[in-house]
Amino acid sequence: MGKKILLDKINIPGIKTYEVYRQNGGYASVEKALKQMTPDEVTEEVKTSGIRGRGGAGFPVGMKWSFIDKKSGNPRHLVCNADESEPGTFKDRYLMEYIPHLLIEGMITSSYALGANLSYIYIRGEYMWVYKILERAIAEAKAAGWLGKNILGSGYDLDLYVHVGAGAYICGEETALIESLEGKRGNPRIKPPFPAVKGLWQNPTVVNNVESIAAVPWIVLNTGEEYAKIGIGRSTGTKLISASGHIKNPGVYEIELGLSVEEFMNSDEYLGGMYDDRPLKALVPGGSSVPILPAHLIYKTAAGEDRLMSYESLSDGGFATGSMLGSGGFIVYNDTACIVRNTWNFSRFYHHESCGQCTPCREGTGWLEQILHRIENGHGREEDIELLWSIQSKIEGNTICPLGDAASWPVAAAIRHFREEFEYHVRFPEKIKNREHFVNEPFEKVRHLVAKQTV
Repeated sequence: MGKKILLDKINIPGIKTYEVYRQNGGYASVEKALKQMTPDEVTEEVKTSGIRGRGGAGFPVGMKWSFIDKKSGNPRHLVCNADESEPGTFKDRYLMEYIPHLLIEGMITSSYALGANLSYIYIRGEYMWVYKILERAIAEAKAAGWLGKNILGSGYDLDLYVHVGAGAYICGEETALIESLEGKRGNPRIKPPFPAVKGLWQNPTVVNNVESIAAVPWIVLNTGEEYAKIGIGRSTGTKLISASGHIKNPGVYEIELGLSVEEFMNSDEYLGGMYDDRPLKALVPGGSSVPILPAHLIYKTAAGEDRLMSYESLSDGGFATGSMLGSGGFIVYNDTACIVRNTWNFSRFYHHESCGQCTPCREGTGWLEQILHRIENGHGREEDIELLWSIQSKIEGNTICPLGDAASWPVAAAIRHFREEFEYHVRFPEKIKNREHFVNEPFEKVRHLVAKQTV
């Protein structure tokens, strides 16, 4: 196993309580930051670490912090995005549920760096039991003097609150999250202005993911330089991966970035290989919004190099032959999986979760869902495949927020890499009406039928 930063202490009995967390070095980064460092020095350590946003976008955290407006004199805010609603992603929930004080420590240290005196954790509405865990942990931290007025006699004040969302995926987008936090409908804002200038209540605001903030205590205690030594190239540090699908050992894993996909997939330390030892068919490496990869592009890039668990390697080749690390929602499919059904399921989700503000997304996601449903249920037409391609291309890049892209990329990748499967669904409707069509008869066994009819 590689180095552990976030999950190192997660199995210590009672670690979710303040007493045990403190006994095991908890809140030491707050002590160091408030007693030995200026806010700018904390920011510089985070910049030096090279850590990139762990929510999906992969933007450098320290750089994002440096954008916050300090000249206006307006109050500043840190908002933690705990809305984790990306299908296939559940690593933030794991952190908050089992070691909540790590996030709270990260929020205090990060808020100090930003000069924020009022900060929030915005958590998805379906995580009510986790909300209660966080509320309990915040109360413990406040009782111990880590929150409130004049923390550690430093003159620094911080109030921290947890806000529960109403179960909308769109509120994972930072400006929609801010709108919701202000009590409004969760519609994304047009940018600029960016939240770093005008965010929550028009004040300078930074929005970071749970995992990003939880890494800050280690960086402050051990220096950004040490953090940058972990990982590979511009993919520094460790990453939490939510692994699910047809694998022997599903769960949450902390890996050093740069680990090979093949080792992560097949070693007993990690996923343990394919469930029932069936052939690997496809992989979604970063949550439902990133392009799906076919088997021949999973362990090797198109250039023949080893595919690594890093931002750069997983995106090697662009969307033509690559994908994205995204939020780390690692979904594995064996040869019994139906790519058309999987793509329809994703499209159904994005249609349901579109806020409806942008016409291409509001209308296009519905069309994608309807056409994919038609194909999957044996009523597809030959022209439907090109129609899907046309619709997704008109959604991508034409919306206020990235939800439109998230809806179009899976459809484009599925057609790009698995077009024959779509053709099979259209040409042999009687075979795919049985929901278990590829369980009983994997596509590789019937692929020749598509080729024969094409000739």
